[in-house]
Amino acid sequence: MSAGRSALRMGPAELVQAAAMARRFYLEGKSKIQIAEEFGVSRFKVARVLETALERDLVRIEIRVPAELDAERSDALRARYGLRHAVVVESPAEEQDDAADPENLGEVAADLLGELVTEGDVLGLAWGRSTIHMAAALDRLPPCTVVQLTGVYDAGTAERGSVEAVRRAAQVSGGEAHPIYAPMLLPDPATAAALRHQTGIARAFEYFDKVTVAAVSIGSWEPGISTVHDMLSDEERRHYASLGVAAEMSAHLFDAEGRRVGRDLGERCITVEADRLRRIPEVVAIAGGQRKAAAIGAVLRSGLVTSLVTDTAAADYLLTESAAPRRPALERADPDGD
Repeated sequence: MSAGRSALRMGPAELVQAAAMARRFYLEGKSKIQIAEEFGVSRFKVARVLETALERDLVRIEIRVPAELDAERSDALRARYGLRHAVVVESPAEEQDDAADPENLGEVAADLLGELVTEGDVLGLAWGRSTIHMAAALDRLPPCTVVQLTGVYDAGTAERGSVEAVRRAAQVSGGEAHPIYAPMLLPDPATAAALRHQTGIARAFEYFDKVTVAAVSIGSWEPGISTVHDMLSDEERRHYASLGVAAEMSAHLFDAEGRRVGRDLGERCITVEADRLRRIPEVVAIAGGQRKAAAIGAVLRSGLVTSLVTDTAAADYLLTESAAPRRPALERADPDGD
């Protein structure tokens, strides 16, 4: 408690009484009725005194969160896009315009999953640098099953990527792990279909409809920022760019309005279908940085994501976009159904 100049306009008896009541209420946790009984006044009198103490700066209330979290931007972003949870992390001071997702996003996302996942849930993890960082930072999870939602970027890096992320999460939770040992992108639909029927992959796919919490990454359509972009040929990139692709998530492509484009690509991919993603109760996207800001906005408009962990660089863009978005996350609305 701190008495400011305006509080000095109160008489000394009023000051002493107000300070005592405020101490009982704010620090000792006593109710207004208990305070009223102690001081021999009505509870309405106690309420007026507490209100006056706030107005005259005798009491100051501070809401403090860790310095790396931006509570104001987080709440504004949640409200603007109708998100269930939005957590905005301070961008590193030395961050470059072309930097990938800040690694501290994964650490914060790991803490968020620790809050969201409950015992008996099925946790789904899609491939992405941010989800890999998140899995590495996990130190607590209730007992749950962990399933991989996409194939891997490169079969040669499976043990250091999403497969290891699934194993790590399962180890922390003490639950079962269902990894997918297959590339995310295949040469043709027939090869992808054949792989989906392989025993291990088919078993993982059986869990997709049971997933209750999922963690996904977002990429913008440019080199080094989109996994799928980097796996395609130059001709294929030009083709999908001509369709207006602005973002990619779990091998699904979106235009700036959140509508899915290039759906034929999905036939060649080992990934959870968009319709299944929309049915998952909680889908947490982890993505940040200036280069991904527009892509994040596009995916938020898709209605596939319910929560977001991002940084101040991306949040500032998302909060100042000229077009007022709908609330797709709250409604799980599909823009293709407009």
